[in-house]
Amino acid sequence: GRYYENPDILDVATGTGDMAIAAVKLSPLQIKGIDISSKMLDLGRKKIKLRGLGEIIDLQEGDSENIPFPDNSFDVAMVAFGVRNFADPLKGLSEMTRVIRDGGMVLVLEFSNPTGFPVRQIYNFYFMKVLPLLGRFFSGDSAAYSYLPESVLKFPDNESFMSLMSQAGLRSVKQKRLALGIASIYTGLKLREQ
Repeated sequence: GRYYENPDILDVATGTGDMAIAAVKLSPLQIKGIDISSKMLDLGRKKIKLRGLGEIIDLQEGDSENIPFPDNSFDVAMVAFGVRNFADPLKGLSEMTRVIRDGGMVLVLEFSNPTGFPVRQIYNFYFMKVLPLLGRFFSGDSAAYSYLPESVLKFPDNESFMSLMSQAGLRSVKQKRLALGIASIYTGLKLREQ
């Protein structure tokens, strides 16, 4: 993929814009953030205004599975911990691929199940037992906290996720494990078919 000096970035499922704000370090031309929650976007806009980043970052309502931008609009499309909430992850990844230019990159930061022993056992114990207990204790609602571990364990990760990215039309798909494999950065490039 080409190296972009000042990329146009799309942040999908931007929430309150934390990833978009972090991406300012890449000296982007502009960052568009989309999310379906107008409440989250309002909070994000306040944060962006406080930091004086309104010229660079623009947040708007938009569905990750029907991205409101034309083909080839961005150099990078990224999503952090958002793919698990897509009703159809393949459709979301295909949409992200559609809106990036040739040579552009899709970057996904997601939880992944660690494979190394004993990290995996500790992680599963923490996620399945400890987190819902803490959630119940602090909020009186264990359902809210048991959703996360279930969605993490059911979510396709590692090779299965890389395969989804390839199905979405991305090439040179790679996975970089972070934090003992608990999270991963997946990247793929949009390359014109040879």
